[in-house]
Amino acid sequence: MRVKGKKILVTGGASGIGLAAVERCLQEGADVVMSDLASSEGVSRAKALDAKYQGRCLFMPCNVASTVEVNALIDGMVAELGRVDGVFNNAGIGGICPAEDYPDEDFTHILDVNLTGVFRVARAALKPMYAQGSGCIVNCASILGVFGQSGTAAYTAAKGGVVNMTRTLALEGASKGVRVNSIGPGYIDTPLLAGLDEQLMQGLISLHPIGRLGRPEEVANAFLFLVSDEASFITGANLLVDGGFTAGKS
Repeated sequence: MRVKGKKILVTGGASGIGLAAVERCLQEGADVVMSDLASSEGVSRAKALDAKYQGRCLFMPCNVASTVEVNALIDGMVAELGRVDGVFNNAGIGGICPAEDYPDEDFTHILDVNLTGVFRVARAALKPMYAQGSGCIVNCASILGVFGQSGTAAYTAAKGGVVNMTRTLALEGASKGVRVNSIGPGYIDTPLLAGLDEQLMQGLISLHPIGRLGRPEEVANAFLFLVSDEASFITGANLLVDGGFTAGKS
């Protein structure tokens, strides 16, 4: 078991990539805190996983746009489990709007969740990790963290910020026993894409040389590797999990 006994937090853990990451970590022996909005299906999903994996899954609600809630989340995890060994900083939201029409409040909200929210969680988690002299944070970025796409000024700004912030956090944490990396998923087959018409779906698929969308568990597997001791010499990296989407782009 690759993360047996480790205490791992997954934000945005009630659905999609986050939920897949929670279950993969449970399968590999970790104790997992699933965190998501209080209005999510986190309570019921964590309860089902807790029963399936012998009491090793706990739900803790948190809105990453709130410093108070993020700090309470990390404090609560330490109180319940004693330490924080790994974090998948996965909570995020989307948004599409032409730049000339983007309202300030929408733009700043996406930044607040997708960039500042990632920072809030990392900042809070680094404190117990530094105290224990070990830990790993994996931030969920995106293919849109390394190149642009029309209509996504806020999202690309946030995800590009996540990629470069990851490098800085990795430099700060290296001498303290803490690794920090990011993952850049391509388009992943989650319920968020379920409403797309067939033509648009085929258009997205065609952008991936592998010939299909990604699966949530494939991103979860990348996280599992990075948070495990198998990746002990990897920090400051941005691992693209994109079916070749970015391979032909500069």
